[in-house]
Amino acid sequence: MNKNSKIVDEVRADYNARREARRALENQWLLNINFLMGNQYSFIANNGSIREDEKQYFWQEKEVFNHIAPIVETRISKISSNTPNVTVVPASASESDIESAKLSKEILNSVSNRLNLPDIEKNVLIWSEICGTSFYKVVWNTNTGKMVAADESGNAIREGDVQIEVVTPFEIFPDNLACERLENVKSLIYARAVDVEEIKTQWGVDVQPEQVYSFNLDSCVGTLGGLGYDAHINRAANVELKNHCILIERYNRPTKSRPLGRLTVVAGDKLLFDGDLPYVNDDLGNRTFPFVKQVSNFLPGNFFGVSIIDRLIPLQRAYNAVRNRKHEYINRAVMNVLAVEDGSVDTDALEIDGLSPGKVLVYRQGSKSPEIMEEPKCNIDFDREEERLLGEFKTIAGVSDMMSDSYAQYTNLSGVALQLLAEQDNSRMSTALDSSKLAIKTVAKFVLRLYKQFAVMPRLLKISGENGNVQLYYWDQNEICSDDVTFDTSTDIGDTLATRRTMLLDLIKQGLMYDQDGKFSQSMRKRCLDLLGFGIWENSVDLHSLQINRAKEENLNIEKLTPEILPIDDHQIHIDEHTACILSGELKAKKNEKELIKKLLAHIEEHKKELEKIKEKNLKTQNLS
Repeated sequence: MNKNSKIVDEVRADYNARREARRALENQWLLNINFLMGNQYSFIANNGSIREDEKQYFWQEKEVFNHIAPIVETRISKISSNTPNVTVVPASASESDIESAKLSKEILNSVSNRLNLPDIEKNVLIWSEICGTSFYKVVWNTNTGKMVAADESGNAIREGDVQIEVVTPFEIFPDNLACERLENVKSLIYARAVDVEEIKTQWGVDVQPEQVYSFNLDSCVGTLGGLGYDAHINRAANVELKNHCILIERYNRPTKSRPLGRLTVVAGDKLLFDGDLPYVNDDLGNRTFPFVKQVSNFLPGNFFGVSIIDRLIPLQRAYNAVRNRKHEYINRAVMNVLAVEDGSVDTDALEIDGLSPGKVLVYRQGSKSPEIMEEPKCNIDFDREEERLLGEFKTIAGVSDMMSDSYAQYTNLSGVALQLLAEQDNSRMSTALDSSKLAIKTVAKFVLRLYKQFAVMPRLLKISGENGNVQLYYWDQNEICSDDVTFDTSTDIGDTLATRRTMLLDLIKQGLMYDQDGKFSQSMRKRCLDLLGFGIWENSVDLHSLQINRAKEENLNIEKLTPEILPIDDHQIHIDEHTACILSGELKAKKNEKELIKKLLAHIEEHKKELEKIKEKNLKTQNLS
């Protein structure tokens, strides 16, 4: 046995051991999926398979009154609607770092638009709410991006780009299930079913197909992992995938013996890759796993989180039982139970036709006439139990009447009181919200670090300006100076357009938005319009922004050209921008720093002289009037 065969056998044995250790969790995830779909008479059998409970009697009611699905849909809608935008903090106060931070933010926006990141985030959130845990995989794909050259065979050589994938918990196997954080896991296996032709195309290796089963769900979720789960339920079936095999990727963290970590890729009985971890994506500039974990509810001492469905399953079973027993009681009260003496009537005909209105019931002479048995007394415990269970659904799920009904039922409450109720609803899902926010922030950091590592060639980025103009940027890895990602405060949890408008209008009424002269400046007016959600109307010209852009352009070109003062310049804006350029230390990187500062100071003095002339002219005009 050669070295490669030993590595393949060791990796596959490790994968099988981790899979068996995690079998109980997989069964619970499958049970959660079935309850979400409405197959709520499923249970986990002693052999670990998912079975369906059969009726004990033919007349038993076994309808499903699914409250889990709307609760999960409400939570997903609430969390996804509060997904914050990310921004990048400059590494310093210098103009170059500020511009680099703006460029990094635009890069993230470009990736979000190209990959339809909101849709990916929603898919990750769905899996997180169903199974308790889900993952992002952020990698660099060399087969995407613009074509830059061609090899000897004529195949396109592309510049490469970031790729973000949704990874289900069925495909992730940590070495220690007791590690609570992904950062504490020393080794991680990512296994999934892949077509052998795809492996041939990507790796150039012929792999023999394996017996691989895909767990297919007919109604809502799709295909899970393709790792062959035993499920015997009405809406699920094991379908064998033709020409597929299991692709196993095992990631090991850096150690003293292997400071760059280790990545081993195995498919079938072939070793596809065995080398260092490819991505420098750690906060400290180290190599780590390309995965980001998101949980619904944190479970202490466990790598995988817990879904809200886990807690709702016993409640859903009890609710289905109460409603079905209630319907059986109503059926028995309406249809009645008829007691007849043996041989007195034709029981077969009576059983088929029942007691229809106006029916002539003939019974044997001398025998006892059929009679209806005493109806059971109406039991109000059914209604009480049903109401109690409905209340427990809301208590456990953290979904209130306001969220589930999509409107406020409390018409006699003030706006402040309704806002407090909405904030309480958010607090009930704080764990899922915080985990989603942290995952999005980490994904953004990974994206910037991948560009910092692999974007060695200049790239073109189109940015839409505020006035409808399009700016073109050529950038490479050296332009990304900061990966300090934070959240845009204007899109915080519970911060809607209506609340921003109300708060801003209150601040204006209190006079807190006016300057020292008691005036509402043009700059403040622009910011208020942005906060209100109006921004700059299409096809309008914002003179304030244009003046700032012209002053910044003069700062950039001060080394090459002497700025010219125009009659249309807003001198106060130019003075402020030029002064900020000197104080920020932007010119310290220039060799002739002192000369440029003198040049810029002289230009500022010219603006001040022009500003004084305008003030004197206005004063004379006022005196004459």
